[in-house]
Amino acid sequence: MSTPLTNVWSTPASPPASSPPEPAEPPGICAIHQPNLLPRLTTLAKIYAADCWIVLDDVQFNRRDYQHRTRLARLHDPGRQQWLSLATTLPIGRATVIRHARLADPGRCRRRLRQMTHDYYRTSPAWDVMQHLINGLDSLFDSTDLLTEITEASTLDMLRLLGWNGTVIRSCQLPARSGRSQRLADLAAQVGATTYLCGTGGMRYLDPAPFQKVSIVVLPFRHPDGPIWKYADRITSMWPILRWGLQAIKEELNPLSVRASGR
Repeated sequence: MSTPLTNVWSTPASPPASSPPEPAEPPGICAIHQPNLLPRLTTLAKIYAADCWIVLDDVQFNRRDYQHRTRLARLHDPGRQQWLSLATTLPIGRATVIRHARLADPGRCRRRLRQMTHDYYRTSPAWDVMQHLINGLDSLFDSTDLLTEITEASTLDMLRLLGWNGTVIRSCQLPARSGRSQRLADLAAQVGATTYLCGTGGMRYLDPAPFQKVSIVVLPFRHPDGPIWKYADRITSMWPILRWGLQAIKEELNPLSVRASGR
């Protein structure tokens, strides 16, 4: 017989110091996504539309994904793109999970992050706002060489900049069974979610059965169309924020949370 999972939104059976922090009430909608470096607008939009972001940090690190890198694009010529990558070392090789990945050369990564973002975007009238965000990330290199500390902060800082006030919890803090869809369903159930917001890529492989068993609705997430979204699934959110302005991006995102919740 399998051991039943304990919901973190119920009264904890262990001392508070060993349990994840509990919010005032469980979220209605959760999004589950790996921590990305200065993520794309499609990633930010999906999380923005949710009440809770479960940071998927206990799955295998993938060098071909956006976990340690992002694409920068020239402010007035977005076709000119370049990878900004943070060199990463994996303590146990390919089996290393995201939260155990470390920066191979923190000093060089720090300089690369600061210099490349400055070179690409300093001419934007809104650069001061983004520079403040980059300065905050820069200071983290003084205290950590864990990749996820930098990438998670870069995502959360951008969300806060756009006005998101949701809850964040790491998947490593939550019990979940194996199996791709089963794990996601368990994580969503752990935070008390009634709805799981799933991107178009995830919908291609998702098995709805584990979600149905715990009465969680799977809601496909699709971003709007329009000029702001033309490169949204490819380049960093820094580009649309600095190209179109922070207020314009907020106006694009605000209806998403309303639409996701059905209000």
